[in-house]
Amino acid sequence: MQKRWAIREMPDNEDVKKLAAELNIDPVLAALLIQRGIYNFEEARFFFRPDIRHLHDPFLMLGMEKAINRIERAILNDERILVFGDYDVDGTTAIAVVYSFFRRITRNIAYYTPNRYTEGYGISTKGIDYAAENGFSLIIALDCGIKSVDKVEYANSLRVDFIICDHHLPGEVLPDAVAILDPKQPLCQYPYKELSGCGIGFKLIQAYAEKNNMPFEKVSRYLDLVAISIACDIVHVTGENRTLAHFGLQQINTSPSIGVKALLDIAGKKERISISDIVFFVGPRINAAGRMDDARLAVELLICENEDDARDKSFLINTQNLERKGHDLSITDEALSLIAGDEILINRKSTVVFNEKWHKGVIGIVASRLTEKYYRPTVVLTRSNGHVAGSARSVLGFDLYEALSGCSDLLIQYGGHKYAAGLTMKPEMVNDFIDRFEEVVSMNITDDQLIQEIKIDAEIELSQIDSKFFRILSQYGPFGPENMTPVFLSRNLMVQGQPSLVGTDHLKLCVSQNGSPTFECIAFSQGSWINQLKSGVPFDICYTIEEHVWREKRSIQLNVKGIRTNKQN
Repeated sequence: MQKRWAIREMPDNEDVKKLAAELNIDPVLAALLIQRGIYNFEEARFFFRPDIRHLHDPFLMLGMEKAINRIERAILNDERILVFGDYDVDGTTAIAVVYSFFRRITRNIAYYTPNRYTEGYGISTKGIDYAAENGFSLIIALDCGIKSVDKVEYANSLRVDFIICDHHLPGEVLPDAVAILDPKQPLCQYPYKELSGCGIGFKLIQAYAEKNNMPFEKVSRYLDLVAISIACDIVHVTGENRTLAHFGLQQINTSPSIGVKALLDIAGKKERISISDIVFFVGPRINAAGRMDDARLAVELLICENEDDARDKSFLINTQNLERKGHDLSITDEALSLIAGDEILINRKSTVVFNEKWHKGVIGIVASRLTEKYYRPTVVLTRSNGHVAGSARSVLGFDLYEALSGCSDLLIQYGGHKYAAGLTMKPEMVNDFIDRFEEVVSMNITDDQLIQEIKIDAEIELSQIDSKFFRILSQYGPFGPENMTPVFLSRNLMVQGQPSLVGTDHLKLCVSQNGSPTFECIAFSQGSWINQLKSGVPFDICYTIEEHVWREKRSIQLNVKGIRTNKQN
């Protein structure tokens, strides 16, 4: 697939030289700091040395005092408390954090995860009925609820109180809950707006601990779960999130909880764990429970206090993940065949595919894979509970939610954000939706938005990359949205030796530049270049710099994101 290379504008040269001299670092590294809003030694120290004291006062969050007062009253009066959370990674880690903390304070606590297939996303009538029928007078809702006006009203009619801990954008009307914790709600002055749902839950227990003079260690023990939520919910890795992720990763790599350790063991991860390791190895396994059956299993694992129990549950979750992979791959193959066999579908600016037998739990993953392949707004549809349910994904810069709004008269419901959404429609509306969605996308998408972009942070010479450069660069992590792993460009490289294929389509090669040291490179899914990169023929690459570990030997490796010959420049 053709990709557009976009090089970021470099900061003012005087600012770069001043910061580089002040910190005694390569000017390129100084430029990367300025791109992140860091201009002096003190700001750099704050960035490079996260401190747990950087966490904000939880009582700055609107509604926190009301929430803590209601929880204290419930505990004092022996009321039953139900911790309710979504079925994805953010929701299940949030349940695990809040439930695990409060079960050490009260025995009158339980948790509830909605079923993806029978209840859907967020607070459900079935969940409220369960609470009322079993004597729960307080529900703490995590990672959901900010738009559940009617559900909270129904709970109030049953004398069930709600504390809502959410991080999504609120609607025009807020639920009539006892307390709402959401930094994005109007009038909330909390300094950081991008916490995960689990992060909001963490601030709740932090506030309770502070008010009740509990040591911070009673709260910090759950930072491994907070880091997992930050990584998997694709929230910004800046500010408070970066501090939480830093210390959460530290805990994962030194003393993870029993459940997290069991997940890492079954995934075969022994080396130092990074944010990307969590995204690729931990997150899919936690998600698999809710996709294939019941997210309750994921919570049971994450709150586990017995190693044998955790090992058994991680095995079950791993089995579900293997089943999920099977559905994912087979449905993706079927969807790709549908597109490849239809000239009209191939030439559209959107992709909409439908098969009533596809597994609802994996259509979001399939939509992501199709978007990677064809790079255009994509919707994957299947039958569910008498309706047609869909999962949608978008491309950089195109507002998917707005596009679905242009089809709203054909839909029963839809929700989500700019790049990912879910939708439901009547079966007889599928063909009309396919045509309308294509019409809306065609009218609003630009040609550039249909070409995947590689954002390049800086152009460097290979000779600049040494152990000091890499050591300092590593301290820019944890990486994630708004603090992505820097991508570099180097020109006129020469291949050393013979490139080789790893697996079916991954390219392994060695490169040098103007007498520089030789660097090993891996280029995933770029095996088609193997016959074009020949000795004596110059080419350019854009890449990230990473550590490669093989048989306990560590070396710097370039992870190639794109290749161009001089003919293409």
